[in-house]
Amino acid sequence: MTRKQLPIGIQNFREIREGGAYYYVDKTPLAIRLIEQGKYYFLSRPRRFGKSLFIDTLKELFEGNAVLFNGLHAEKHWDWSVNYPVLRFSFGGGITQSARELESQIDSHLKRFEAASHCTVTDDSLAERFRSLILHVHNQTGQRVVVLIDEYDKPILDAIEHKEKALQIRDVLKDFYSVIKDADAHVRFAFLTGVSKFSKVSLFSGLNNLRDITLTREFSAICGYTDADVDTVFAPELPGLDRHEIRRWYNGYNWTGESVYNPFDLLLLFQERTFRPWWFETGTPNFLVKLLTERGFFAPNLARLHAGEQLLSAFDVDDIGNEALLFQTGYLTIHEVRQPILGHWVYTLGYPNLEVESSLNASLLKGMGLDMSISFNNRLRLIELLQKQDFSAMKALFHAFFATIPHQWFRNNPIVQYEGYWASVFYSHFAALGLDIKLEDVTNHGQIDMTVTFEGHIYLFEFKVVELVPEGRALRQLQERRYADKYRAIGPVHLIGVEFSKEQRNVVGFEVETVGQA
Repeated sequence: MTRKQLPIGIQNFREIREGGAYYYVDKTPLAIRLIEQGKYYFLSRPRRFGKSLFIDTLKELFEGNAVLFNGLHAEKHWDWSVNYPVLRFSFGGGITQSARELESQIDSHLKRFEAASHCTVTDDSLAERFRSLILHVHNQTGQRVVVLIDEYDKPILDAIEHKEKALQIRDVLKDFYSVIKDADAHVRFAFLTGVSKFSKVSLFSGLNNLRDITLTREFSAICGYTDADVDTVFAPELPGLDRHEIRRWYNGYNWTGESVYNPFDLLLLFQERTFRPWWFETGTPNFLVKLLTERGFFAPNLARLHAGEQLLSAFDVDDIGNEALLFQTGYLTIHEVRQPILGHWVYTLGYPNLEVESSLNASLLKGMGLDMSISFNNRLRLIELLQKQDFSAMKALFHAFFATIPHQWFRNNPIVQYEGYWASVFYSHFAALGLDIKLEDVTNHGQIDMTVTFEGHIYLFEFKVVELVPEGRALRQLQERRYADKYRAIGPVHLIGVEFSKEQRNVVGFEVETVGQA
């Protein structure tokens, strides 16, 4: 098997295909299926997921550059006798800080197309210039126009923490995008991509004929690499890497169909030959962490959220739902889809893979008031203590977790009034290590708060707040409900009752009983 070059960061289809030096996963079957099924589309996918490359693939396909598709599905399944004019807009570059800057960006795009097509400018507004350009290009070429818009929402997301600016930017985009529907007779195909799905009322009220394929099963793998792609296209890169670990670390993104890997992760893995959170490290979710912390979000819920379709798309400048934010940005993905009542869908969300679970929880610890360097060292120490089953030292370590949080932080953050805060800090330390964790693990006697499996040992945790229940209740509940029975055949089981005090702001109880000693 001959190794090829890895197309890291390359979003240009022509560059990848010319000369055949780069690996390429053929997405043209899905591209052609899209074109055959409809005319107006919208697709939401997280950052660095291959959206721009797919947009560029559509561009080259419509422009009829057949030589680039030699050996691909499209070579024999596309009518190469007809070429279409393409207007491609991208808002992915730079940071947009105001509506004026956005208008300048759009103006630059329009000037480039107007000059190339010799379109005389007679309109003042950007929207009217866009409309005139579409009509002019159609009349000039005799073919209807293909409109491709990449990162349609990035200008809004750039200013999302500044509500007034974000709303102004949204209004500029809303006016501009509405032209696409108004020019329907002159448009052959339109495709918009972005990270977030803003509500149709706020941004797409003038473009309400888009077909949203974000959750369409047959297009779940339209961006990203499937397991089959890894085993075939990238087969020369696999020797020397643990295939099971590749899947555990990076696979799992799902939009109701086939699961995929983030391309950026795999390409960096193949280049560096090291397992690291490559995708996560390209953009620390500061805004996400800040928002979840302010709302007192219960961190363990991230592993098992339930949402309806409306919640997954409840995203707007002044109405950002937790579920929508986490899902659309790629920190949670779909694990299960159910329809308990006809017409009503329920989505079970959770982490896509180990990379996101461990990295996001490490970031959340900062939002909970813990110093990042101290919490990192504490996590390393936690691994050592788990290996030794040194529970007295573990109690002291957990006490240190909370002791490092400044009193000023407690006074300024109402989140500490919630019971879930204490369990969240505890859980996120374990999750940040990438350990095998089950939350609310069901037995025939009830639910265990947290189950951790590590090196043949089972750790069953029950969390209580002493101001709400009698002391010692956490361990007694584990004992009385015989939670260890489920795991006795696997290995030693450690029952750990952890009790917190809101008044003392720390762990005040840490009782352990071990059953089934090896």
